[in-house]
Amino acid sequence: MLDLTKFTTEQRNQSSMDLDTMTSLQIVTTMNDEDLRAVQSVTKVLPQVATAIDWAAEALERGGRVFYMGAGTSGRLGVLDASECPPTFGVSPDLIVGLIAGGETAFIKAVEGAEDSEELGASDLRERGLSDKDLVVGLAASGRTPYVVGGLVNAKATGCKTIAIACNQGSKIGESADLAIEPVPGPEVLTGSTRLKAGTVQKLILNMISTGAMVKIGKVYQNLMVDVQQTNEKLVVRGQNIVMEATGCTRERAIQALADAGGHVKTAIVSVLLDCDAEQAAVALERARGHVRAAVSGHEKSDADAQ
Repeated sequence: MLDLTKFTTEQRNQSSMDLDTMTSLQIVTTMNDEDLRAVQSVTKVLPQVATAIDWAAEALERGGRVFYMGAGTSGRLGVLDASECPPTFGVSPDLIVGLIAGGETAFIKAVEGAEDSEELGASDLRERGLSDKDLVVGLAASGRTPYVVGGLVNAKATGCKTIAIACNQGSKIGESADLAIEPVPGPEVLTGSTRLKAGTVQKLILNMISTGAMVKIGKVYQNLMVDVQQTNEKLVVRGQNIVMEATGCTRERAIQALADAGGHVKTAIVSVLLDCDAEQAAVALERARGHVRAAVSGHEKSDADAQ
């Protein structure tokens, strides 16, 4: 029989032993105090998270993909982070991929037993044509989920770099991966409910990995998301605001630059900063591999050399 008592995520939290007698204010105060401890636990694994960012960026730059895979809450968090990358950073939905045991149905309704199959984890990756250019990130609060173990083992055999994110130290998925990220947020306020602190910690780390990787591959200028997709009225205005913030130009100039650039925020920024047309800006960006800062400084250097 599986022994859950060795997992801190399954142990009882002494601060919430009387949870069922607490007032609403006492409940939220206790939960907030525990959430602060969860956030602090991430501090201890920041060097490993930084390595994960570098690995993710390297995979994307060599034409690979980043796969998140997990079951239950962990799987849903991976799917959530992956699904937010296209509108935020203008990347293809095929670039950051979230896999959840049991498939898309499991995002809304639990698929019983799906997480217990190592073969399912391996086959989900094989079906998507996993290659040695890709990076696979396995997520499991307990650190033992067979679906994730199977995926990581298959990924390593394929030649991929692999990362495990668990909320227990010395985890099985950590042993199955090249890099283990194992913050310990401690026992949950509601015993065993890892959608709480463990889920929060995993989401914080995924935020860091996806955002950091996108910064590294040129999807950010200063602290602006310069590849945002203008898919609704709010994002159209945001695109204008980003051009204005990045260049100091008027809204009218930003609107015109965006129109000339076919709505491409990054190209509009470079065209304003270099005072050139959209076509020239696109060429400068291509030479700089999509990095706005490098495109601008590289163009200025070329002009200086020409003189």
